[in-house]
Amino acid sequence: MATCSEGIEEVNDPGAAPYGNFRNYYTFNPPGNRLSLIPATLLRDLGYEDGQGEEDMLVLDVGCNSGELSVAFYNHVVQQPEEATHRRKVHLLGFDLDETLIQRAQERNPLHGNITFLQLDITKSTDQLQDYLRQHSCSHFHLCLCLAVTMWVHLNHGDSGLLRLLSQLASVSRHLLLEAQPWKCYRSAARRLRKLGRSDFDHFKALKIRGNVAKQISEHLEGHCGMQLVQSFGSTSWDRQLLLFKQK
Repeated sequence: MATCSEGIEEVNDPGAAPYGNFRNYYTFNPPGNRLSLIPATLLRDLGYEDGQGEEDMLVLDVGCNSGELSVAFYNHVVQQPEEATHRRKVHLLGFDLDETLIQRAQERNPLHGNITFLQLDITKSTDQLQDYLRQHSCSHFHLCLCLAVTMWVHLNHGDSGLLRLLSQLASVSRHLLLEAQPWKCYRSAARRLRKLGRSDFDHFKALKIRGNVAKQISEHLEGHCGMQLVQSFGSTSWDRQLLLFKQK
């Protein structure tokens, strides 16, 4: 049954995470909910296991929360070295605006040599992303994950903030795997704030991008960001499509 219960099980105050930075997110939306839809052969399918070139492969996880999905995704799609010794090394960078969640991710990270977590608010600056790319002598991330993040940027920064985020991610990514929350989740998030006696999100009532949000996101990526939709991996149990885009 589809639901929009993000944060509904929050231990103390479900409205205390207005940016989606829930403290117990992966207890009610475990990594397997998405990974069951994503093939373990994804990197090979995207052409990144052909052994061509010497550069490392870089993966970006936007809004990684406490990092469980980042680690699970890495283990899901990256074969062990003994299974494919010819492959490039894969590095994953996960970031979140919440310093406490990033500290937790860093402390629990079992793959320090391959996965890095940092605190970053992408709506304010992308300098740290550019620094990371320069450290690896790359101009782009080969794959970017943006899973259940767009709604929170949209609610807190309006239509222009959402479109700016999409343009930023498209500019630094060769492939983009995106999961956008449907409009019913926006209404649910706003309703939770009101039940707590708080005001609506600043931009909620003024949003013009509403209704079929995923469709409008796709139109922006394809019409303004030089990307094209190449595959849908189906919908999660929360009725959200996993859409894969690539640079044209």
